[in-house]
Parts: sequence; C-alpha cells; structure tokens
Amino acid sequence: MNKLLFTAQDHTFTICAYGQSEYLEECIKSVTSQSVQTNVIMCTSTPSEYLELLAKKYDIPYFVNEEKKFNSDIATDWNFAISCAKTRLVTIAHQDDLYKRDFAKEVIAHFNGTKRPLIAYTDYAELRNGREVSDIRNLNIKRIMLFPLRPRFMWPSKFMRRRMLSLGSAICCPSVTYVPENLPEQLFIPGYKGGIDWQAWERFSRLKGEFVFVNSIQMVHRIHDDSETTALINGNTRTQEDFEMFCKFWPKWIARIIEHFYRKSEDSNNL
Repeated sequence: MNKLLFTAQDHTFTICAYGQSEYLEECIKSVTSQSVQTNVIMCTSTPSEYLELLAKKYDIPYFVNEEKKFNSDIATDWNFAISCAKTRLVTIAHQDDLYKRDFAKEVIAHFNGTKRPLIAYTDYAELRNGREVSDIRNLNIKRIMLFPLRPRFMWPSKFMRRRMLSLGSAICCPSVTYVPENLPEQLFIPGYKGGIDWQAWERFSRLKGEFVFVNSIQMVHRIHDDSETTALINGNTRTQEDFEMFCKFWPKWIARIIEHFYRKSEDSNNL
C-alpha cells in the first residue's frame, strides 16, 4: 500500500458550538490563526444570533442541524459536525478549548507517511482558573499509558492500542483528528454521555489501520465548573459508563477494581 500525503486543504476544524459559551471566541481565534491555514466551519443544534454573528465575524461557514435542534445529544451533534466537513481529515474543536498554533501543522505532518490512518491524537495541557498546567497527576498517568504508542511502528498494533484502552481513556477527545473514509459511517453511537469518546476509540481499535500519536502538547483543554466533564464526574453517570467500558476488556470483578482506582484518578478534573 502506498504511503499517503496530506496537505492543509485536506483538513477541517469543525467547531461544535451550543448555547452561549463565553470561551467560544477564544476557541475560534485559536483555530483561525494556525501556522498552517486549514478549513474552519461551525456546527450547532442550538442556533442563535450569538453563534451566527460570531461565524460571520470570522467568515466561518455556519451549519445548523435542523432535524435534531430540539432533540439532540452529544453523539448526534458530533456525527453532524463530522458530516458537514468535506475533507479527508476532521478535528472536532470543542468550543471551550484552545488549539496551539502548530496543531494542524503537526497533525498533518504525522499523518503523512501513514498507510491507513484512523485517527490522530496529541498530548495536551489543561487550563485551570486561567492558568495552563501540564505537570499534574492525571495527565502524567495518561502519558504513561500512551508511552508504548509513541514509536511509529506501534501505530498499527491492535494489541497495543487495546491494552492501552483497557486501563482507561488516555486519549483526549478534543485533540483527536478523524479520517472518516477509514472509519464507520456512524462514528459515535447515541446512549453514552461521558464515555462516548472512549466507546468510539474501543470500536476503532478493532479496525485495521493506524492510531497516530503526536507526542507534543498541541491543545489545551479547559476545566471549569460548567463543563460537561465536570458535571458527569460529580454525578454517577460517568462511574457506570466507565464500568461498562472496562467490561469490554476484562471480567466484571477485575473491571470493578480497575474502575475504582480510575475514578480516583479522575477526581483531579474537579477544580
């Protein structure tokens, strides 16, 4: 199989917007001021004048999911966001997060030379109370989990990626770039909330192809009290979903033990 070559025109940031996030404009600025200019669009199931005006201000194509705007969920929103992009590579940009200036450049460079890429994902930092942090327990644990997938020759290994996923979801969802032509038509399956991304990685891990790891911090995930991640962790939804995911890799009694320690590590997502 020939090795692939991608250019900036093969990539799209699709901003998945909803409500009236005070951080959305920062996200837009981060993806429209990349060192390599790629495509940027905005998608929503909750259309508003606020979103439309921001899209016009930055000359971003604006797409509204008319079918689901009154009955939507995360999976539906993300699937719609992917479908609106017409390029071979798509990053779902989460509206509260920030992308480093070289994010697109590094992701495209790492895709080049692959044979059948499925996804690419990067290392990341967190933004807490206005301060970027990267040397914290939760992130360091995830880096240890991802360590075996640093070498390029490990990217096609189903065994290695499934072993990594069997211990938790170390892949940061907003850092992921998808290659839709090599993935199932429905990337995300409705039903999960906090574990929707981990569920997708588990499905993708069974496919022939490469999990491309960009081993440098290329985006910043914002942690704040109103974030979906924080809300799910404070409730019981995340605990049950995590247990169900561990059961895809382990017997139930082992899954329960791993889930207990995994939940403790996730506590650092609270401010």
